Amino acid sequence: MDESRNEEAGPEGSAEGLVLVTPGQEYAGKQGHSFFVGISRESAGSRGLCMHQVIIPPGARDHPHLHRDHETAIFIISGEAEGRYGEGLGRRLVAGAGSFVYIPAGVPHQAINASSTEPLVAVIARTDPHEQESVVLLEELTALSDTASADTKPTAP
Repeated sequence: MDESRNEEAGPEGSAEGLVLVTPGQEYAGKQGHSFFVGISRESAGSRGLCMHQVIIPPGARDHPHLHRDHETAIFIISGEAEGRYGEGLGRRLVAGAGSFVYIPAGVPHQAINASSTEPLVAVIARTDPHEQESVVLLEELTALSDTASADTKPTAP
């Protein structure tokens, strides 16, 4: 059994026990950067949610993507995130440390670390219990996201 999973937990995350997932393990996400293992079906037997930490390096950006049938909630621990979202990634939202961001199911989006010097650290929770299963990459939006104007005005959600 994985050392990060509590041996006292019941099978498949049942209500028989708690599961402790210790920090340190990471995996490469389809979005283009590393995630730190948190709670998921794979790590804890979760049935309805996934929660993990992401650190996006200065100036880096996700590959445009969506989660077709799953909602996402993000808490920004430190740094400043720029979110491009919606049709053609034409809308923009900026969120700083202490902010929460909600992304409805099926909304195309892309996270960008707005800082050229500081990492962006966030905790992400999604209604998909799998770490990467619901990630749908939107390659057709990659060129758009690379040429998006930096002076696009933020749009309220």
